[in-house]
Amino acid sequence: MTIEQTDPFVKRAATYAALGDPSRLRIVDLLTLGDLSPTEIGTTLALPSNLIAHHLNVLEAAGVITRGQSEADGRRSYVRLAEGALRDLIPGRVARASRVVFVCTANSARSQLAAALWATHSSIPAVSGGTHPAEHIDPGALAAARRHDLALPPGAPRSLSAVISDTDFVVTVCDRAHEELRSRDEREAGSRLHWSIPDPVRVGSEDAFDSAYAELERRIAHLASALSPR
Repeated sequence: MTIEQTDPFVKRAATYAALGDPSRLRIVDLLTLGDLSPTEIGTTLALPSNLIAHHLNVLEAAGVITRGQSEADGRRSYVRLAEGALRDLIPGRVARASRVVFVCTANSARSQLAAALWATHSSIPAVSGGTHPAEHIDPGALAAARRHDLALPPGAPRSLSAVISDTDFVVTVCDRAHEELRSRDEREAGSRLHWSIPDPVRVGSEDAFDSAYAELERRIAHLASALSPR
């Protein structure tokens, strides 16, 4: 019996072929919950840059990953899993946490929205902080929260140093904060993640804030199902 080679079957076959290498499977596992730069992937897997480039090219050609330029350092890129690329093939990565801390630079938009969204998906406590906190929450974030019936935590943006502890599960939602923290945060890789989400404040439009909101909600729903209370 011959099965017609429709696009979905071709896409599935390409995905299986791209994943048919132990190193590429390990890369996908690493990217299940967060984004990484090619250098970070190479360091974690102890592979040379030419092999990492080859594996990423294969995964990208199969539609498994996408890449985006860092907003902090234009020479750096971040790799992420393409939405829906693995469907039922997504590898599991389960972690434990007593509290989640969402981090961005100003603690005025993305991390505030993330902490509020987290409370709608998980019973694990969450707070947010900024590496260089602003004086107030950005009006665009407040407006986005109202549009989506989301209650933001009360109060002004807070400094990360005032809220973080050694046992927290840290999620950076800002390239600049991630690149600043990675050089001095020595917590284990299993207790931190990075989500490379464009800064809506820099654009300032409703669409930019709604896009950031949608991306945060998608990732938080996924993380909440994989993160257990400690």
